[in-house]
Amino acid sequence: MLQTIKQNWFSNLRGDVLAGLVVALALIPEAIAFSIIAGVDPKVGLYASFCIAVVIAFVGGRPGMISAATGAMALLMITLVKNHGLEYLLAATLLCGVLQILAGFLRLGELMRFVSRSVVTGFVNALAILIFMAQLPELTNVTWHVYAMTAAGLGIIYLFPYVPKLGKVIPSPLVCILTLTAVAMVLGLDIRTVGDMGQLPDTLPVFLWPEVPLTFETLAIIFPYSAALAVVGLLESMMTATIVDDLTDTPSDKNRECKGQGVANIAAGLMGGMAGCAMIGQSIINVKSGGRTRLSTFIAGAVLLLMVVFLSDWVGQIPMAALVAVMIMVSIGTFSWDSLRNLRSYPLSTNIVMIATVVVVVFTHNLAYGVLVGVLLAALFFANKIGHYLHVGSELDASGEHRTYRVTGQVFFSSAEKFVAAFDFREAVRKVTIDLSRAHFWDITAVAALDKAVIKLRREGAEVEVLGLNEASATLVDRFGVHDKPDAIDRLMDH
Repeated sequence: MLQTIKQNWFSNLRGDVLAGLVVALALIPEAIAFSIIAGVDPKVGLYASFCIAVVIAFVGGRPGMISAATGAMALLMITLVKNHGLEYLLAATLLCGVLQILAGFLRLGELMRFVSRSVVTGFVNALAILIFMAQLPELTNVTWHVYAMTAAGLGIIYLFPYVPKLGKVIPSPLVCILTLTAVAMVLGLDIRTVGDMGQLPDTLPVFLWPEVPLTFETLAIIFPYSAALAVVGLLESMMTATIVDDLTDTPSDKNRECKGQGVANIAAGLMGGMAGCAMIGQSIINVKSGGRTRLSTFIAGAVLLLMVVFLSDWVGQIPMAALVAVMIMVSIGTFSWDSLRNLRSYPLSTNIVMIATVVVVVFTHNLAYGVLVGVLLAALFFANKIGHYLHVGSELDASGEHRTYRVTGQVFFSSAEKFVAAFDFREAVRKVTIDLSRAHFWDITAVAALDKAVIKLRREGAEVEVLGLNEASATLVDRFGVHDKPDAIDRLMDH
């Protein structure tokens, strides 16, 4: 027990503390921006980020991953806040958490195995593009000082790691933020700062039960929003967990993460915060800054609150150019550049899935839509590919009265038509044997195809024998097949 706690919390103290500081600084403008998107006070996003990060550090299934208020979730809240107000948003956040916990107990985290690598790559690339696009407003219609500061920040981020001794000890994004803040304050530069984004809270969050009627009418209002928040939140969290798994070469418990996200969102709702989920940008900042354990996530959340409440005067002086430089670094590091180089060598279907995922996510700003489109396309391409592997060969015995069909491959909705087309129903033979020892039947479409072939052959006067069905296929055929039942022809017509 003690060994597990040490491994999950205290095995990387220096790296986790420094990474947590960097992430905390990067979370502040993001949380304020997402609050503005959702149409709520900045403290709603800041309190949410604090609560979610701290709680998920204890109950999440992926050490080193950062969860907080996110843009994907904020976009889903706009209409609810506009039509019903903050109290209904808090109620929806609580229900979202309950649904996510239920998803964890139903082990829905295991559905991630249906998300192909090309969908994950498309998801990553789309988020990298969105992260970069989100920085453009800070680089539009500004003075040259902003461009100079941003360029200097990128220079520090990419060059500081080569500084002897210090470069490997202190995360370069932290050095970038501290250095540019000091320069801006000393020179008195008139550039946009964190304080310009919104009023930082000056009090700690308190327990806050939503003041909404406990009626079915309230449930009818919040449930659609809660369900959408739960799905998008889990999708982004599961995808981010998969990416952090790859970056750190360590596994995560996806079902525990589902429950953890739910508990964290309930905590956020009770503290006056909005719903959130895992953040790929901040998670990558954390990993690249040396964060590996749960301590880095806890530090990020705790320091975020301490800074905005007790050090708001100093935090408000951080130039947005410094944080823009950090986020540009994140977008560059997040994008899978190998996916561009592999476009020529990878199959066309893989490339289409990846590109479609990117396009849908970027144009809709909805991660769920992009992942859904990617998964559907991947499934269609897979079904089409497997369907082509079906082969039906035949041979006629010396007497010319007995034909044997040998089926090899997978018979299901995609290949059922090809299966039926392989039979010659007009051939005048006395007996037909259908050898299925090298085939597998997957669905009722396949069973219906077998029924159709057998009944048509019998109608032409042939004696038909079906043999070689494996146990799973035989069970399916026995349950849903009609060719070996009384009145088979009538049953086939009913189908």
